[in-house]
Amino acid sequence: MEWKNIYRGLLMGTSDVIPGVSGGTIAVLLGIYERLIAAINGLTSKDWKKQLGFLIPLGIGVGTAILLLSHVISWLFEHYPGPTKFFFLGLIIGVLPYLFHKSDAKNTFNAKHIVILLVGAVVVGSLMIFQTSEGASIENITTSTYILLFFSGMIASSAMILPGISGSFMLYVIGVYTTVIGAVENMQLDIIAVTGTGIVIGLVVMTKIINYFLNQYYTGTFALIIGMVIGSVFVVFPGWPGDMAGMILSVVTFGLGLAAAYLLGKVEYE
Repeated sequence: MEWKNIYRGLLMGTSDVIPGVSGGTIAVLLGIYERLIAAINGLTSKDWKKQLGFLIPLGIGVGTAILLLSHVISWLFEHYPGPTKFFFLGLIIGVLPYLFHKSDAKNTFNAKHIVILLVGAVVVGSLMIFQTSEGASIENITTSTYILLFFSGMIASSAMILPGISGSFMLYVIGVYTTVIGAVENMQLDIIAVTGTGIVIGLVVMTKIINYFLNQYYTGTFALIIGMVIGSVFVVFPGWPGDMAGMILSVVTFGLGLAAAYLLGKVEYE
């Protein structure tokens, strides 16, 4: 068992709770993205037991963070939405140097890869068009609600594993984020089970697709990933604070996010 993955999972789980921040981006920062894709993809192979030593500690960390931090994140977004987003903005921008280093962009990128990068940035950046205020939690749970939650979980997890696209944000766009996060806070097992099943299936399908492209088109895939991370900056950016106190706090949290990215990169890559 790779028990170090518990802390990595805690960081990924924390980001997965937050609309606009991708667990895939954090996995890249932690230096485990390709290993994560290969491990999930390997669950359907004859070597599936070998992958569990990597995935179980990671899953424990992710699950613990989601269960413990759903209340904290809800509180932060209710009381300090701007500074909280600026922290993750710093974290996202801080991951970009590691992405360029990992892909050896200076030596491998050509005009085609720049175009792919720009496409990725535009596709993810355009998601900010959908940033509207979500309604209240769904109270009347019917069969159609469970179907919606199942497919929402599939879509969210497919986005979750892609750097730059937030699974929570996709739930927000679909209109079930409040319902799902409320179910986690209140331990509504039926909603958690249905959504969770969709998430697992979505992860398995999407990792097979990503694994194929990483193996066949490594540089192009990383160009797209870098573009998606750049695009997520526009999605997460909350706008400039209207008062000096808010501006100072946001600058401080942005700096903390950059520092966290730098320190994590030092720990994982050196």
